[in-house]
Amino acid sequence: MPMDYATLKLVHQGAVALSIAGFAVRGVAALLAARWVRTRIARTLPHVVDTVLLASAIGLAWWLRLNPIDTPWLLAKIVGLLLYIAFGMVALRPALPRAIRAAAFVAALLCFAQIAAMARAKSVAGWLAWL
Repeated sequence: MPMDYATLKLVHQGAVALSIAGFAVRGVAALLAARWVRTRIARTLPHVVDTVLLASAIGLAWWLRLNPIDTPWLLAKIVGLLLYIAFGMVALRPALPRAIRAAAFVAALLCFAQIAAMARAKSVAGWLAWL
């Protein structure tokens, strides 16, 4: 059965919430050197959630006929996503010094906040769009 736009958007928003909540919990736990962060489920589940997130994002863009080349805020979200992933990888890498991981964790959270703001405002300005 095909999914309607409202359901697809709800799936996307739910995946966003699960993804950032999971990253925040894992990031704090990694900085505190919790062992569970390195378990199989803690390393696998985020990929499942993020796959749903990405698939729903592509579905929404397709549904709305949005092309990142013609839609600056969408292109900016994609660039922000790549930065979020890069910072997140650094934040969760146990071999790096804690200060570097903490800075990367904060940077990843700030990237996420800007991505969410750009999505909400439909503007590259993100948070600045409301000023």
